Amino acid sequence: MRKKTQRTHIGGQAVIQGVMMLSKCGMATAVRDDTGEMQTEAIRLTPPEQQAKWKRLPFVRGVVSFVSSLVLGMGALMRSSDVAFTTEEEEPSNLSKWMTEKLKVSVGEILSVISTILGVVLALALFLLLPNYLTSLIADAAPAIGGTGSIWYNLIDGGFRLVIFLCYILFTLLFKSLRETYQYHGAEHNTINCYEYGDELTVENVKKASRLHDRCGTTFIFLVLIVSILIFALVNWALAALHWVTGIGWADDIISFIVKIIFLPVVAGISYEVLRLLSKTDSVLVLPLKAPGYLLQKLTTREPDDPMIECAIAAFKKAKEMEDDPNSPERSFVTETKLSKLLETMKSRFEKRGIDASDAEWIVSLTLDIPRSALSQERIVSRKECREIVNIFDERMTGRPLWYIFGDTDFCGCKIKVDERVLIPRPETELLVRQALAALKDGDSMLDLCTGSGAIAVAVAVEAAKKKSVTIVGADISEDALEVARENARINQASVTFVKADLFDGIRGKFDLITANPPYIKSGEIASLDQEVRDFEPRIALDGGEDGLDFYRRIAERIRRYIVRGGMCIMECGEGQAQEIIRIFRETARCDFAMVVRDDAGVERIVKIGF
Repeated sequence: MRKKTQRTHIGGQAVIQGVMMLSKCGMATAVRDDTGEMQTEAIRLTPPEQQAKWKRLPFVRGVVSFVSSLVLGMGALMRSSDVAFTTEEEEPSNLSKWMTEKLKVSVGEILSVISTILGVVLALALFLLLPNYLTSLIADAAPAIGGTGSIWYNLIDGGFRLVIFLCYILFTLLFKSLRETYQYHGAEHNTINCYEYGDELTVENVKKASRLHDRCGTTFIFLVLIVSILIFALVNWALAALHWVTGIGWADDIISFIVKIIFLPVVAGISYEVLRLLSKTDSVLVLPLKAPGYLLQKLTTREPDDPMIECAIAAFKKAKEMEDDPNSPERSFVTETKLSKLLETMKSRFEKRGIDASDAEWIVSLTLDIPRSALSQERIVSRKECREIVNIFDERMTGRPLWYIFGDTDFCGCKIKVDERVLIPRPETELLVRQALAALKDGDSMLDLCTGSGAIAVAVAVEAAKKKSVTIVGADISEDALEVARENARINQASVTFVKADLFDGIRGKFDLITANPPYIKSGEIASLDQEVRDFEPRIALDGGEDGLDFYRRIAERIRRYIVRGGMCIMECGEGQAQEIIRIFRETARCDFAMVVRDDAGVERIVKIGF
């Protein structure tokens, strides 16, 4: 085998039509669905160093690793089956609908639980009960072997477990689906080895890598079987020495079975430590200890094809990405699922990323075209619906604002188109619109400075047109923003004229009302804004200068030339800015009066200046 230039603790397992890779910080699974498309799931995990110290103690960590790997692996296996075997747009059965609505569980969940229980029962029967029963028959036929405390009895018992394990593996090779799973197992090993060789993770490079790996689960099971022979022999000897053996065959078998169950964690812990030590060296001196595991891997791995390798590479890269980047987003499989489960998963992952959990409700509500108030009613989300929801969810996880993703938002009952060219109108800005409508009279004219998406101008125009005749002009320095504003006026059939202007530069005439929602965030605070604002919304619409008041000063300097006698200026401002803005307008614009309007949160949000 080639010398390895780098080591990784990333491990994995084959799942149905795919591969799961497990790192310290995350679990990534790549699966081919029934259309051949590769789907990826990524779940963030708590790294060992952040867990309780006792979980990292030698031998204890082996038990913890075994249990967690079993639980995570079984979960990944079940979810992979949902992806691989789902028929597109298959109508849920009446039983499935009834169970979802009444019992709040799906048929798939019940089958998963049943199959898990059956799997555990089968494992216990094959590897504990059956060997014990066969050994008892031999012991009864050959008394010289001795009872459960003799070394020969335990060697025969352990030998049967090894033979049964080998027969079990050979039996699985008869099934095509399981042989495919072994190919995915091979892809997992090839990919990890390729990385540890220091080669680039390409299909061609992975093909050249070995299918044998020191940390394989097959090798671990073999070690468990070997260690169990020694541990169970000691335990049975101790039971006999303590006179806990009754001499009654069936009673002793039950006692032996229970004791073996109790000592399984000990066996797992010791086996883990042995495997850990063996995997740290490539010395030929330990090759005899590794050889049995390698031979078994020859049976449980097969040469994968290119699509299988692609799955393994995708899973490995995502698992490593989650380890290297704490901000790497989680992903979900696209499968038929319960609405409540989908919402719970989305909210949980949004909260971990610092995204408002209510965005999950908006995504589901808008995608399924149902009111948010109806989201508490359980239903099955089809795979087609789930795919659309997950695509939006994944994009939102990048930090891109929700309303940019959907392309529009509701503002004062108007549909306002938004994208990265304009700021997304906030709910608190609706207060400015209400104040403007109250100030406008029939025949008045209005100028909306820093109009951006045109949300304020359009909303005022639409509502004012119901009762009065007004003339509205929207101005902005950005031609890109004006394109969006004109589109919004068209969509909402609003009579608004948009002009390119740097505040009052390029504006002609005087107006009865001037509105403005200018940039008012301090330059030094831009970097500390939420990602969705800082990285996606236009800085030109956010940055208000050193103290956030630059635009208010510029408006105050020239507003007298553009506002009629008796006119009013209504502006939105940031928290804590209102009183300073009033001072600026009193000193610079010599206004006749000024007042503040608080929003629903009690913040001084709107400044009204009279002339």
